[in-house]
Amino acid sequence: MTAPTAPAPRRPESTLLLLVRHGETPTTGAVLPGRAPGLHLSDRGRAQAERVAERLLGLTVDAVYSSPLERTRETAEPAATSAGLGVNENAGLIECDFGEWTGAALAELVSLPEWQTVQHTPSAFRFPNGESFAQMQARMVGTLEAVCAAHAGGVVACFSHADPIKAAVAHALGTHLDLFQRIVISPGSVSAISYVEGQAPAVLMVNSTSEPLSRLRAS
Repeated sequence: MTAPTAPAPRRPESTLLLLVRHGETPTTGAVLPGRAPGLHLSDRGRAQAERVAERLLGLTVDAVYSSPLERTRETAEPAATSAGLGVNENAGLIECDFGEWTGAALAELVSLPEWQTVQHTPSAFRFPNGESFAQMQARMVGTLEAVCAAHAGGVVACFSHADPIKAAVAHALGTHLDLFQRIVISPGSVSAISYVEGQAPAVLMVNSTSEPLSRLRAS
């Protein structure tokens, strides 16, 4: 008599996080806006937000989270509306606190000696009266871990900012924080990380601005 075949062990569910940088603003590339309120998307930024929503079609999204800043909420709203969801504000997704550098022109900052530290040894840098890159990375990674726990096995879109997303991607890749500036995160881009409990994260996509996102997971 043939012994019954044992059922194959169930594969652990993966949680798919889509990390979306907000769209362009009138000061993108010229000013370090940080957490200053009142900065909204430009016309190009609003078009980028609509494009993100279009790219999400065919993908079942379980939740949409956003940094509290206006530019990220405005980027998240079309995607949330398309998915029939609300936008959940999460302070853990907020931009790095640039302290005294908030609102400074990038053309002025690049001439400072500290700028070389920012670019080449960011793990050793803390913005004057602001946040360090290490603190920002720890905050962002902890936030994403909490989101994963709340939506295990689901798909979640998290709308944030360039540096926090770069830091999260670097962590998922196992890359030292001092190398995170080599990662490019463009306005309106999507990066995708798959998380499985007990396993290292898998980076599926970085800085994507065009292809449909439904291919990342069947609906």
